[in-house]
Amino acid sequence: MDRNLALEAVRVTEAAALASARMMGRGDLAQTDKVGAEAMRRTFQSIAINGVIVLGDTDSDLLPIGMKVGNETGPELDVALDPLEGAAICAIGGYNAMSIVAIAERGGFLQIPEMYMEKIAVGPQGRGKISLEKSATENLKSLADAKGVYVADLTVAILERPRHEGLIAEVREAGARVKLLRDGDVAAAMATCLPDTGIDMLLGVGGSHQGIMTAAALRCAAGDMQARIIARNADERERARDCGIGDVSKIFTVEEMASGSVMFAGTGVTNGDYLRGVRFYRGGATTSSVVMRSRTHTVRFLKSHHRFDLKPEY
Repeated sequence: MDRNLALEAVRVTEAAALASARMMGRGDLAQTDKVGAEAMRRTFQSIAINGVIVLGDTDSDLLPIGMKVGNETGPELDVALDPLEGAAICAIGGYNAMSIVAIAERGGFLQIPEMYMEKIAVGPQGRGKISLEKSATENLKSLADAKGVYVADLTVAILERPRHEGLIAEVREAGARVKLLRDGDVAAAMATCLPDTGIDMLLGVGGSHQGIMTAAALRCAAGDMQARIIARNADERERARDCGIGDVSKIFTVEEMASGSVMFAGTGVTNGDYLRGVRFYRGGATTSSVVMRSRTHTVRFLKSHHRFDLKPEY
């Protein structure tokens, strides 16, 4: 893939973030989600790719799975996207909402139904040191050894859900600190790759499609991740088999979830662990974005100024 494509992708996430941020804190979840998807769909039309959405919101009418994106003049690529990861937190003015686009060569993303997924994610120092076959306590000790710190120095991000009560108790008993998330586990997992965010590990159960997008980001940032789907009933096991996953207990590595050449672009909608949110001012706005490539592990942070008199679509 052309390396300049990553910079094209960030135009898509910026457009979605700017549109969604207008609705921040207004309490209208449906409209908050809709405006971001509309902006993303519109901006994708100018990108020189022959893309197909393979992962996203299965209920979306604006950006459905299977939809072609791009102007159909460039390479054939698979696209995973979320115009507003954390729509509920954006609607209430919360933390960690992002607009995301990940791009891979055809077949690069693990095909998986939208269901729950158990995840563990760490930054580059923890690469090869984690396993879902180990307990949370064992993984924390392993990461602490790799970083040359005490377990008490580590902070673990976990979604604040009743299903995680036991996990939270175990992490605290091991001596590590816990950062509870309302939503936004993609941003929290990405934050493990930066030394000054204060997050060392992500643990817990979240959405599977968000898990694949997280894997794309961590591939690019040289982090590490493992995941396995959670099939709660016969219907979900059948859906997994339809995607080619015969063993629902299989642990997937980060390379299996996002393989080959991968690019990732994300723009903050609200302030988060990884990116700053959109800031409006008279006649314009600033956005904070990241652009990454798996081939070189290049990570670029972009602060963009947008003039609304020259970009009336925003």
